[in-house]
Amino acid sequence: MPEIKPISLRLPADLKPLFANLVRAAHTPGEFILDFSAVLPGQEFSQVDARVILSPLGAKLLQQVLNENIHRYESNFGEIRLPSPPHTLADDLFSQAKTPPPEGS
Repeated sequence: MPEIKPISLRLPADLKPLFANLVRAAHTPGEFILDFSAVLPGQEFSQVDARVILSPLGAKLLQQVLNENIHRYESNFGEIRLPSPPHTLADDLFSQAKTPPPEGS
């Protein structure tokens, strides 16, 4: 069997990191589509900032790597708690958001 060599990733100098607190997932028989967006308090809509399309195998491998990394994160920093009813994720995300004071005050 041939030796498996790790792949080095190069980040372009102009790569702009995106913050996302919303991911919409969809699928067809041949692909998984992940749309990433940032939802902020008071917004009526949110624009998709990035779309990632994966093969079913790629989606399964992404699930595996996320599970492994979440396990390592929680081992180091504690459990990531999900909100429980009657609270929603939006309640938790935006409960500490403050409305900025009006201009000139």
